[in-house]
Amino acid sequence: MTNPLDQVRPHYVGGSLADVMPSALSVLGVPAGDPEVPGRADPLGLANQLAGVRRIAVLLVDGLGWYQLPVAAPHAPALTDLAARFGRPLTCGFPSTTPTSLVSFGTGAAPGAHGVLGFRVNVPGTDRVLTHIDWPRSPVDGPDFPGGGPDSPVGGPDFPGGGPDSPVGGPAPATAAGSGDDPDPRRWQPLPTQFQRAEAAGVAVTVVSRPALANTGLSVAAYRSRGYRGAADVDALASEMLGALTAGDGPTLVYGYHPEVDRHGHLSGIDSAGWRSAIAEVDALVARLVDGLPPDAALLVTADHGQLDIPAQGRYDLDTDPRLRAGLRVVAGEARVRYLHTLPGATADVVAAWSEVLGEQAWVATRAEAVAAGWFGPVPEAHLPRIGDVVVACLAPTVVLASKTHHPIETTLVAYHGSCTATEMTIPLLVVPAQRG
Repeated sequence: MTNPLDQVRPHYVGGSLADVMPSALSVLGVPAGDPEVPGRADPLGLANQLAGVRRIAVLLVDGLGWYQLPVAAPHAPALTDLAARFGRPLTCGFPSTTPTSLVSFGTGAAPGAHGVLGFRVNVPGTDRVLTHIDWPRSPVDGPDFPGGGPDSPVGGPDFPGGGPDSPVGGPAPATAAGSGDDPDPRRWQPLPTQFQRAEAAGVAVTVVSRPALANTGLSVAAYRSRGYRGAADVDALASEMLGALTAGDGPTLVYGYHPEVDRHGHLSGIDSAGWRSAIAEVDALVARLVDGLPPDAALLVTADHGQLDIPAQGRYDLDTDPRLRAGLRVVAGEARVRYLHTLPGATADVVAAWSEVLGEQAWVATRAEAVAAGWFGPVPEAHLPRIGDVVVACLAPTVVLASKTHHPIETTLVAYHGSCTATEMTIPLLVVPAQRG
């Protein structure tokens, strides 16, 4: 392993979360989506490894980074054994945050292309900020971070929000009362998804996740699958995934999402009692899925990002430091990666001020510099304004909070993610064939 705080660039072709679904569909015989892009038919080379497989289950464990696996080992013997035998590291995209990663996973595309370019982004042409897990018609919509309600501070039962009137795969949702100019997720995220591509090729597709997530703006942006099974807890997740995997005889793809590791990391920290309990729960889930695989099936286990704990001395607050507030029009992003939209003519001064305050603890760049460096993949003109005029990525165990004006509950968290360090960017991929014996 590299140093957990080393910068890691996303490996957008042949080594990223966006490659998992194209390779899984290649195993199932789905034709390549874009013959003009070399390697996109099977960018991870799974077809030979899984020859004869006609059913694939993919489990995405929110917050289970590659660097968390050694910490998890004492509490997850099955996961540890499978990682040693079948695991490899990938990167997520940048920023290393759940909405961006889920849409990259679902579309097979880098963030620049799909446009879900962070946890929160400025809606171009306005001073409004769209929180991608609270968009629109969210049943838990409200002021608290990030699920919107006091019982769901981070990735809780109703995470990430949505609404009853925008079914996944159904008609585009209307704008909810009180949601202002929240964009239609089908227009905001314009790409077709890998789930749609699989369904068009005759694959039986099922998404299994929390019941409240079926109708969310984020689910519409990421999946757009006609098949959705709600699973309120880990036992239901295992049952529904295995039930869908064995329901028919043809090519089958089942995707399951589990949020609890991320939630407990945020709330109580890596290797806390709650985090350990969540890891043990994932271990039992993975073991049950492996034991239940049909002979012609395989299980892929991956994640959306890692996490790291941030000490008290690493916490800056832009609401109490006038040097960090000066020249700002809109603040978006999240605590580990801030998007700063500046007042006219203020960009250079903002870059200088934030560079002086944070020093080597952060990378401070203009939008043009960040895009040119390839962090987002190619970014079409329409998506550029969603990125701040200034991008601030924390490199040290540091966060930039906004204790009064921007989701102050962030100040109560222990672990964070979003930036470009190895511990945040590096995720596992376990490719586990059915255990024949």
